[in-house]
Amino acid sequence: MIKKYKFLFVKGQTMKQDNEIEQILLNDEKYEKFIKNKAEQDFNKVVENACTKNDSVITDFKQMPKDKLFSKKATYYVINKMSKTTSYINGMQAESFLVSPYEREKFLSGQTDAFIYQDCYIKFYKFKG
Repeated sequence: MIKKYKFLFVKGQTMKQDNEIEQILLNDEKYEKFIKNKAEQDFNKVVENACTKNDSVITDFKQMPKDKLFSKKATYYVINKMSKTTSYINGMQAESFLVSPYEREKFLSGQTDAFIYQDCYIKFYKFKG
């Protein structure tokens, strides 16, 4: 019998009091409604943010902001003259191909939207952001 009563008392409260508190929390309709409404609001915010996110696509090189030319969201079209293949690279990769300071100045000033690096012809394709 002593072992049975040993577990009934927890920090000055009886198991009966703990069960009552637990039942109050489980049956509290206001608390459940509050939690349900909060979850619905959070879900609606996530859905609205996902739906309203409009990514503008810029294909004209003249309208492209200069600070975004070499970002991850900028896409460049690459034509390899030797192997006759085409591919796409991002702005960070394109910047590594632009080694000539003269070509870099022409590109950043907007005089040209393409440049040549060894056997590759690299042209601005689009910016999505």
